[in-house]
Amino acid sequence: MAEDTLETSLDASRFDDDEDDRDLGFGGVVADRSRQRFLNPDGTFNVRRTGVSVATSLNLYHTLLSMSWRKFLLLTLLLYFVSNIVFGLMYASFGVEGLVDTSAEPTTNLFIRGFFFSVQTFATIGYGTIHPVGIVPNLLVTIESYYSLLANALITGVVFARFARPTARIIFSKVAVIGPYKGNMQGLMFRLVNGRSNQLIEVEAKVMFARWVDEDGRRVRKFDLLDLERHKVSFFPLAWTVVHPIDEDSPLRGLSSADLEVRDGEILILLTAIDETFAQAVHQRTSYKPSEIKCGYRFVNLYNVVTDDEPISIDIRKLSEVETALRD
Repeated sequence: MAEDTLETSLDASRFDDDEDDRDLGFGGVVADRSRQRFLNPDGTFNVRRTGVSVATSLNLYHTLLSMSWRKFLLLTLLLYFVSNIVFGLMYASFGVEGLVDTSAEPTTNLFIRGFFFSVQTFATIGYGTIHPVGIVPNLLVTIESYYSLLANALITGVVFARFARPTARIIFSKVAVIGPYKGNMQGLMFRLVNGRSNQLIEVEAKVMFARWVDEDGRRVRKFDLLDLERHKVSFFPLAWTVVHPIDEDSPLRGLSSADLEVRDGEILILLTAIDETFAQAVHQRTSYKPSEIKCGYRFVNLYNVVTDDEPISIDIRKLSEVETALRD
């Protein structure tokens, strides 16, 4: 009797562990209340946090690393112009005696003169036609030189960190399909390819199925980790079709497009790989909603026709192309 009780406890513990593994980290409240997709196609989460002060949540270094290059370049350009405008105004306040222009055609506008002198000081250009006169103007030059030294060093460091930080650029097929797989079986499939010329190794995929179900008279969100035909590939030179066989144990068994729509199903994907160039792990996420899952279709062949003396190649433009799945 004691052994039976122990075995039952161990079985229950294993079951609880399995349930914990299925938790995405959103929490039970979010899982039960959310009516939107958990993951956007670009991998961002559809959640929001409020009540946290700006001082607590702000991490300037992380923000500068994670923002787009367009925003980063615009921000540094804004910092450059604002800094020179501020120092230019201070130089202009000294008047023509404090900031002398010895060029052939001296700039009469004191702000313009001060602005361009600040640009020359900030960038350590130093043409010499405009120069400060007096203790206070030269003291301001000293302050700006120190400021520009720090600003240029920090910006250079962030630019280097942005280039050195490894990131994945995995291109996922725009749709997933449910179609024939190995004879009479069905399978959930989606394709992916490395969007960069670098090599990724030890690529691992985790796929989870989220949907609404009725349990004990109430509607709850349930998550299941889907078994894959292959969870991991050692090399990723071309494309990888990730397949979940829909067998008798699959939570997708018997579900149609209408069923997925009613249950607000979502296929959540986490991809992990090692970037061979940096020897560091990279990650990428995405998801598929019912409108992006085509039942009764299959992907078209994306391999190009080659001769015996040509290497194997694929046409990435066909990554998301599908066709009606007709059984032979």
